[in-house]
Amino acid sequence: MTMMRLRREDPRVVGNFRLHRRLGAGGMGVVYLGSDRRGQRVALKVIRPDLAEDQEFRSRFAREVSAARRIRGGCTARLVAADLEADRPWFATQYVPGPSLHDKVNEEGPLSAAQTASIGAALAEGLLAVHDAGVVHRDLKPSNILLSPKGPRIIDFGIAWATGASTLTHVGTAVGSPGFLAPEQVRGAAVTPATDVFALGATLAYAATADSPFGQGSSEVMLYRVVHEEPQLMAVPDALAPLIHACLAKDPEERPSTLQLSLRLKEIAAREAHGIGEGRPPSPRREPDRPSARRAAEYERQRTERRPGSSPTPRPGPAAAGPAAQPAPAGPGRPAHTRPMPGRDAARAGARTAPGARRTGPDRGLLRQRLIVFVVVTLLVALGIAAAQGCQGPSHSQGHARTAPAHHSAP
Repeated sequence: MTMMRLRREDPRVVGNFRLHRRLGAGGMGVVYLGSDRRGQRVALKVIRPDLAEDQEFRSRFAREVSAARRIRGGCTARLVAADLEADRPWFATQYVPGPSLHDKVNEEGPLSAAQTASIGAALAEGLLAVHDAGVVHRDLKPSNILLSPKGPRIIDFGIAWATGASTLTHVGTAVGSPGFLAPEQVRGAAVTPATDVFALGATLAYAATADSPFGQGSSEVMLYRVVHEEPQLMAVPDALAPLIHACLAKDPEERPSTLQLSLRLKEIAAREAHGIGEGRPPSPRREPDRPSARRAAEYERQRTERRPGSSPTPRPGPAAAGPAAQPAPAGPGRPAHTRPMPGRDAARAGARTAPGARRTGPDRGLLRQRLIVFVVVTLLVALGIAAAQGCQGPSHSQGHARTAPAHHSAP
């Protein structure tokens, strides 16, 4: 939170508090950093002189401060002290160290879906305590949310719009960000807890996109959009967009209750934190796991063994012994099998088939031997056939030629 030196016109002591710095100024007055005699730091707001002269404002202000005293919960800045009868009424709340949500987003950019949902769940829980005390915040916006080390804190609850019917005359000064006003506030209608739900929806949209859901423009343009146009939520993560859209319904009756909003945001925050959010564009999707080459080869081997008409193929081992088998084509997961050989040849075969050794096909020496045997046998068979034909070929053919006509001419 930005601090500024005290100006000449600023008071130095208010009530039992000594003032040290300016924390800011708003539609109701100026906020100071103060401390009491024990060193407890407070944020003390002094009401503007013109509002202090308005008796209706004083009465309304007194009722709101009385209700604020009853608020319990860790998500709000606790009211410490107030003087409603002073020339310029004032109240002091617990000082919350940390930047506002507006400043954080403005400096660092949009928050993630998980961060937005987590902050929103805490704020919704804080609003539950505010509403249970009979108070409606009326001015919930990013600059009224402080991000302390212990979690977000709501400030200025139930006071900024204490003027009631004069809402529109103070839009430019009391709020400063008309894009966070609910339509009923713009029309001057009664506010309800649903009014804060609308403001929280707009605040969460800002946290997730770094912009108001109704864009930018003059106060008049922004107020018109709030009442007549739909919010722009294209940049909001899918995990949050439906809920935020429901919060920004024009009709207060169509918005979720504060309790429903709190429960839903907690669910989203838990899911996003564990990386299982539904439809989160900002979160990268994991590619499906692809099997390695070894797993693919093993799968292919098992699939081949299960194929109809095939028999299980034993894995090769050192000096494997077994019945003779025909050579099989080598391939992934299908080692070639050879006939076992005794003595030295068997030892060499065992060395070739040791575990981990790469085998690309049958042994070349064995293939050469089989090829020679095949050629020799083929030549011997061919020579035998030729010799047989040479011994009895001519007489057989002539005899056959002489007897064939007599056979066919027989009656």
